[in-house]
Formats: sequence, C-alpha cells, structure tokens
Amino acid sequence: MKIRRVQFMCLIAILSLVFSFIPLSPVSAAQPNIGVLIYRYDDTYISTVRNALSAALSGKASVTMQDGKGDQATQNDQLDVMIERKMDGLIVNMVDAQAAAGVVAKIRAAGIPVVFFNREPDLNVLKSYEKACFVGTNAADAGKMQGDIIKALWTGHPEYDLNKDGKFQYVLFKGEPDNPEAIARSEWSVRQAVAGGVTLEQIGQTFVCNWDTALAQQAMESALAANEGKIELVIANNDSMAMGAIAALSSVGSNLEGGDRHIPVIGVDATDQAVDAINRGIMTATVKQDGEAMGQAVSAIILNMIAGKPLLEGTALQFDDSGVAVRIPYSPYRGKE
Repeated sequence: MKIRRVQFMCLIAILSLVFSFIPLSPVSAAQPNIGVLIYRYDDTYISTVRNALSAALSGKASVTMQDGKGDQATQNDQLDVMIERKMDGLIVNMVDAQAAAGVVAKIRAAGIPVVFFNREPDLNVLKSYEKACFVGTNAADAGKMQGDIIKALWTGHPEYDLNKDGKFQYVLFKGEPDNPEAIARSEWSVRQAVAGGVTLEQIGQTFVCNWDTALAQQAMESALAANEGKIELVIANNDSMAMGAIAALSSVGSNLEGGDRHIPVIGVDATDQAVDAINRGIMTATVKQDGEAMGQAVSAIILNMIAGKPLLEGTALQFDDSGVAVRIPYSPYRGKE
C-alpha cells in the first residue's frame, strides 16, 4: 500500500510540473466604462443614434447613458457624476453647444477621452483638448439638398404655384434659435433654391419650434388660419416638425393619403415616420441624416481612443480639414416620386 501511495504522489507531482508549463486561457480584460450624455431621449433622430450606439458598443463596453431632458444644467450634473465615477471614455451630445467650453474644461481636467456628436462645439473648444473630437454632419449640405428639392418641385410641378404669381410662398420651421444646424439648414435651403432660379416669398415669421412635432403643429395651425390659401410650401429643419405641419394640414383636408389637395412639405432626417409618410404621399421629401452610421462612427472612435490607438483605425472615416471632426454625409430621399 505504501508503494502504491508513493507512486500516486509521484504521479501527482509529475502532472503538476507538466501543467505548470501549459498557459491558461487568457483572461479577457475588463470592458471599458463609457458614459453617454444625450441632450434629449425623446428626439426622434437622436433615438436612432442612441440605438446604434448601444448596438455598436454591446459586448465591447459597459455603457451608462443619461437623458439631459433638454436642460444644460441637468447635463452638467450628469457629467460631474460620470467624472466622479472615473469613466474610461465619454460620448456627449450637448444640450447647448455654446456651453461646450465649460464641459471640455471639466473633461480635460479629468483626462478622459471624449467624442462629441450631432451638436457641434466651437472648433477652438474642440482643439483645446487633444483627447476630444466631433462626429456630425456639414449642416449646410442638408439645407442645400432641401433647396435642390425645392427647385425640382418648382420646375416639375407648376400646379404647386396655387395663385399663379410665379413665386413659391413658403413657411419655415426652425429647430432652435441659436443652434448652428438650424441656422445653416434654414439659410441654405432658401439660398440654394434661389440660386437655382426659384423665386421664394416667406409667409409670416420663421417658426422656432425646438425640433418638436406638437409645437410645429400649433404653429402651422396658426399660420393656416392667418394665411388661408396663401401657403404653397413648408420647409422644416427636421422631420418631427415636418410631421407636425402635416398634422395641421390634414386637419383642413390637405395632404391626406389619396387626396387631391397637397402642399409640399420637406424635412430632414429620414426618420421611419417621415419615410412612411413620403411613401404614402402625404409628405414630399426629406434629407437623410444617417443615425446608424453616426452611432457606429462614434463607437469606433471612442473605443480607439480608450485603447490608445489612432482614432480612425479600422474605419473608412476621414477627418475634415479641421483635423478633429468627422462628417457623415447627407442624402436626399423622395420615396416613390
């Protein structure tokens, strides 16, 4: 029995020696913690970006996402918590892009890499921190594409000139008063159409509706009541406001599916609701802002930042001339027409 026990002990020792040279399966490094600050969860377009971010980071990072609810003070508090929790990276969709200097200063002091998206901070603010960049669009391009659509409508549909005065009478729905994208889209939609030979005449004031469907519907109802039969075109900075205008038009018997009364309505974003409305003939056109592509780009860049890799490694993305901003291209969408 003693001999067998000695043989057994020797076998155990040999096996232990052998297995000590066999490498264990590598233990995967802990996933990085990424904080995401969103200006408003209930923004239809931003929801598409949020979903794309969540999908792209799934299995690659632990994500904490917060709703700023359209209030910069709330977002500032959320940022403070993210910094206290020592996040490995931050993704920020500013409530107020003009408040970005203070936000960047806090993040820079903490040494956390950050990707801003959609709402663009001033270029000098971005460049003040070597671990900051921006992913967005060239806002003027959306306006230019709207202008090109207006030209095509004017030349291809003489029936839209309801009063036959050779002018396209329009109402304009603007996102926010000081938002750079709202300003650029508003300016360039008109400028591009005029450059294309369309004579435009604005009806009433510009309606600032904060990208909101309900506010746009109320404003359009007022415009229709004050300018019965005079409005020939609706230009909206985004699809949510375009849908609000359509709701108001439908209440007076216009822009109904299969109906014979139609005022052209043009938006931006190509949300699912707007695409469906275009395909049903109650909305005219939109300009696609690719939320999925934006979410994927932001995710790839922040993961590269955290890993210490070149920011655009493994992507087909390019920085613009600023060296700190990536632009996701727009594209027009006119559905079946």
